[in-house]
Amino acid sequence: MMDLLQEIFTTLKKNKLRTTLTGLSVSWGIFILIVLLGAGNGLKNGVMENFSSRAINRINLWSGTTSMPYKGLKTERYLQFTNSELDLIREEVEESRLITARTNTTQNIFYGEEYGSYQIRGVMPNYFNIEKLEMKQNEGRFINQLDMNSRNKVIVLDKKIAELLFKNESPLGKNVKVGQLMFKVVGINSKREEWGGSNAYIPFTTSQLIFNPGKKFNQITFTVDNLTTEAENDRFNESIREIMGRRLNFDPKDTQAIWLNNNQADYVETMKIFGGITMLVTIIGILTLIAGIVGVSNIMLVSVKERTREIGIRKAIGAPPSSILKTIILESIIITTIFGYLGLVMGIGLTEIVNFVMEQAANGQVVSEEPQMSVFKNPTVEMGYAFFATLILIISGVLAGYLPARNAVKVQPIEAMRQE
Repeated sequence: MMDLLQEIFTTLKKNKLRTTLTGLSVSWGIFILIVLLGAGNGLKNGVMENFSSRAINRINLWSGTTSMPYKGLKTERYLQFTNSELDLIREEVEESRLITARTNTTQNIFYGEEYGSYQIRGVMPNYFNIEKLEMKQNEGRFINQLDMNSRNKVIVLDKKIAELLFKNESPLGKNVKVGQLMFKVVGINSKREEWGGSNAYIPFTTSQLIFNPGKKFNQITFTVDNLTTEAENDRFNESIREIMGRRLNFDPKDTQAIWLNNNQADYVETMKIFGGITMLVTIIGILTLIAGIVGVSNIMLVSVKERTREIGIRKAIGAPPSSILKTIILESIIITTIFGYLGLVMGIGLTEIVNFVMEQAANGQVVSEEPQMSVFKNPTVEMGYAFFATLILIISGVLAGYLPARNAVKVQPIEAMRQE
């Protein structure tokens, strides 16, 4: 075996240009495939990061102002929700799961000599899971059902508010003044808001009692299940508008009466786009691999043709066809394996370098309250795809060497030795 390998490497050294060209076609095919897959994954990961900050299956409803007359009612009617609309969604919308109402008011929050003006959100316990808030083990708890039932004066602060008001002391269990009333701090939310400033959260019932005596509000958020296609989401949107239209007396076609944001529909549409991107990247990658395979095949064909005389001499002195085939096939395997691995290392190396640079740039960004939207993240490739592509090239290299070699060993020795 060692003699065979020594012979192959001697042949490769004698034909450096041919070996290099063959290897480059293999390396380039693998390299381009890895880079394309990395770019596609980076784009997908970036967009998915934005979706993951909140529940993917979230529906937001905002009450608006009617722009169309309906059953004798005039336009420009200002609509608002009540608790009955919450019950309606729970009972009539089969797809609904977690639900929360939300009120918003801006108040000054005081602690000692420190104070600031912040948005106070009246929310229900489900808000925590819908918006995917974050609380570490030592950061207390969120609003619970007991707070809702008892209308407790408890408050959860975003971490930045807690740091500004309490400096170096723990806010848990302390009382802060919200407007003219005292609230007990029961939790700290570590999740940073993507849009707008920091917020504080109080029980929805407490908010209605203190800041919203009319008990009307403008936003309902809930999650849904079993909406997996664009058509299902379109039907669901129409159904919600019809249900709310009957309840609040407006034309379901009046898009300004109710503002609806369907995160699930956005997610389905985005995944559809990424399906097209993935298909495009796959097609380009396959074509690139085919180009590498064609390059290997052509050069191996030339290599075998150049060695036809040598093959004839070997057959004349008694070398079996299998040994000749083994030599050529092994040469093809060595070329595709070595250069395929080099292309694999270069492609993965480039994606890792890009990922490292992006992480360092993100870590070095100045923290601000401006929205931080990610469009490109972790542009790396699963090793399984990379090794599978390399294996395809190696198998192709075997075929590329075997087919012309098989034809060459069928030639009679005297005819082979006449080849120039």
